[in-house]
Amino acid sequence: MLDRGSLALDAALASDLAVVNAARVSFNQESEELSERDIGLIGFLTRNRHGSPFEHGYFRFLVKAPLFVVREHQRHRAGHAYNEWSGRYSKLEPEFYVPDNVRTQVGKPGAYSFEPVDAATRDRARHEIEANGLRAFEAYERLLEQGVAKEVARAVLPLSTYTKYFWSCNPRSLMHFCGLRNHDSAQFEIREFAAAAEGFLERLMPHTHAAFLANGRVAP
Repeated sequence: MLDRGSLALDAALASDLAVVNAARVSFNQESEELSERDIGLIGFLTRNRHGSPFEHGYFRFLVKAPLFVVREHQRHRAGHAYNEWSGRYSKLEPEFYVPDNVRTQVGKPGAYSFEPVDAATRDRARHEIEANGLRAFEAYERLLEQGVAKEVARAVLPLSTYTKYFWSCNPRSLMHFCGLRNHDSAQFEIREFAAAAEGFLERLMPHTHAAFLANGRVAP
């Protein structure tokens, strides 16, 4: 994922059956196995935006991503929790993102698209980004050697620096995240992580995921 990134499922308590039983408790009913009627109920709940039954599951991911991706990711707050590696308490590692997908913006804000640059521009951009990262980490090391606190020395590091963090969310909040970030209009880098997370939703909750797709990728 990207050049050094990753997203791994660390823990999960999520199933289509849990959604069904969260809804059926309203009538003091419970399903022991998922039936066709239950699958239909998942579709009904999704179409009609009855979202609370989808909030009882749990996904926890361990993510490694560049800082600028993390900052965009952590704009999602409702139904999400994050704990990140602290550059204040521990020394950061010399890893930073050097993109293969170098692109240019075409059009004006609100009505623009991105297109690949030519090979020569791509190579120059990659060289500049990599060289800047190396210089920044050299400066970071010098400051630490001079006794500057880690919380201060990190100020020289670029937004391409990799960090890692735990991310927890419920199925409803995950669908909302994927609907926005695994989308053609989303930034390429965060879309890579959203697509990976959506793969786990599809694997663990296939009927919920199918209903999400049938509903135009709109979360209930």
